This record gives sequence, C-alpha cells and structure tokens, in this order.
Amino acid sequence: MTDAVLYEVRDRVAIITFNRPDRLNAWSGDLHHGYFTSLDRAAADPDVRVIVVTGAGRGWCAGADMDVLQGIGAAGGFAADDPQPDGPTGDDMGPPRQDWKHTHAMTIPKPVIAAINGACAGLGFVHALACDIRFAVEGAKFTVAFGRRGLIGEWGLSWTLPRLVGQGVALDLMLSSRVFLAEEAHTLGIVNRVCAPESLMDETLAYAADLAVNVSPTSMAVMKQQVYTHPQMAVDDALDDSIRLMEESVRRPDFREGVASFVEKRSPNFAPLGG
Repeated sequence: MTDAVLYEVRDRVAIITFNRPDRLNAWSGDLHHGYFTSLDRAAADPDVRVIVVTGAGRGWCAGADMDVLQGIGAAGGFAADDPQPDGPTGDDMGPPRQDWKHTHAMTIPKPVIAAINGACAGLGFVHALACDIRFAVEGAKFTVAFGRRGLIGEWGLSWTLPRLVGQGVALDLMLSSRVFLAEEAHTLGIVNRVCAPESLMDETLAYAADLAVNVSPTSMAVMKQQVYTHPQMAVDDALDDSIRLMEESVRRPDFREGVASFVEKRSPNFAPLGG
C-alpha cells in the first residue's frame, strides 16, 4: 500500500481514499497501484461487504497528473512496452498488472460506491463511472475533458457513459468536454444522489451500511454481474440466464434466511460472499 491511497474498514464497509489532496488527487502511478490493490484487498476480505471510494481534500480525482501527460507528449506517445503508462512505476511497486483495467471496479463482486467530494474530471470521471453507484457533493464539477486535451474517450468511457445517459447526451459531454455540476449530473442519471458537503460521507456510509447489514452479499454479486452483462445479450438469452440464476438462488441458505428474518422481524444473518 502507498500513502497515495488510504484504506480502512468500518462495520463491514471498506473506505478507500485517494490521498493526493495537493494535486486534487490527480491520477499517478502510485495512486493507480494503491487503488487497485485496495479494491482487490476489499474483494478478498470476507468481512467487507461494500466498498466506498472518496478523495482527500477538495477533489475526488481531477484526472491524470499533468506531469504524466507532459511526459507522454514529450515522448511522442506511449512506450511500446508500457500499454498502460499511468500504471504503477518504481521497483518497489512491481510490474503493472495486466488485469488491472480502468474498469476494474466493475469486476469486483461487491458494490463499489463513489462518494464524490469535489472535482471529477478526465480519468477521474472514468473511474467514477466504473463505480456502481455515485453520490456527489453539491456543486462538484464534472468534465470528460479529453477532447480539450487532444484525446478521445479513454479507458472504456465510450461504453460506460452512453449506458448511463444515452447516445445523444454522451456525445454532448464528450464532444464539448464542457464542465457541468453535480446537480446536472444527477438530472442526467450520472449521479444517484446529491448531498450537502457536511453530509456526503454520512449519507454514503449510511447507504453502504444498510447494504452490508440487510442485503445478501451473494445476491449483490450476482445482480451486479447481471446488470453489466445482460444488456449485451439478446432478450431471450438474458431471460434464460436470469431464470437459471433464480433457480440457483432459491436453493441457497440466504434465501431461507431472508424469508425467515422478514417473518421474524429481525435483521438477516447472511453468509459472507463465497461462504
């Protein structure tokens, strides 16, 4: 773990904090390594049921560090042996993990919630959209940014953004690369909830705690997979797969526990993921 990313667990919720506040948590090699290591750590911990990602200071993530971008520009592009140049650097970090794509959060079998406390731009916007749910502070600034840097819809944004807002709005945000605020992001469906500055983390953690206590971890993992895969299937194939998954779910102990806890008016005691 690096100081660029902080990690803690509270009441079955892992909190991952981007920790470069002096640079508005701009993406760097050590932040990249720390974030994906933290996601994998939370995914592997049976005591963690939900993950919250936030930023230290005034920003969530203001995009790629300008020093990194200037280096790429000066070199005339990416190095041939470095397909993900904003990945980890330094002997102490080891080589880049090829399975660490910028959509990695979508592959984690636990809910990943972004608590967006400030500026969310470029690569930061990519990572916000890779989270499953997004809460944002009032007035937080969002921008795709890429077009104004001579770039394109990077790292899967051309897949995630149209799914949330539709083709026309996605093209507006990508082509113009304009700045828009959390309130518009909520209207467009990018953000699930807008919170006052003093209540962002309280509201996010309360939502996360409700999932951690009252929802089956196995159910959440399966539903997350369904949402990310079924829209790419033909409708009959998605229906057939959902029937198969439903038949599996009614044979699990979590189904019996969910019904029993409702009838007995108590909190459920669901097994951890994989348990």
